[in-house]
Amino acid sequence: MAGNGPISQDWEPVVLRKKAPTAAAKKDEKAVNAARRSGADIETTRKSNAGTNKAASSSTSLNTRKLDEETENLSHERVPTELKKNIMQARLDKKLTQAQLAQLINEKPQVIQEYESGKAIPNQQIVTKLERVLGVKLRGKK
Repeated sequence: MAGNGPISQDWEPVVLRKKAPTAAAKKDEKAVNAARRSGADIETTRKSNAGTNKAASSSTSLNTRKLDEETENLSHERVPTELKKNIMQARLDKKLTQAQLAQLINEKPQVIQEYESGKAIPNQQIVTKLERVLGVKLRGKK
């Protein structure tokens, strides 16, 4: 630097600072404790569901209440008494067992048992097969 004139010293103070703490760092337990020791004002608030799994169960309680208030009785349609008696009578007239009748209509014996006991949900295709094999009209007027 020779030839540029007299060299002078700059005596202005230089201040180096760290980057301001992020929001996550401010919430850090160490940072909160350090602030308490230094006497800074600290405001802490706890979220209502913090650290618990109540959020998942609270939404279901509303649905549960709605279900409890529901009074409509929903059930599947069952085989009418007249139809099950007609199936049984026609099968006995043809001297067939439930298993034999089931084999003739390509269904399981359990299906015939459910129809004759009234537990089955009526299927028009099965009723049509039964009418064809038994030679009797099971639905409507004879």
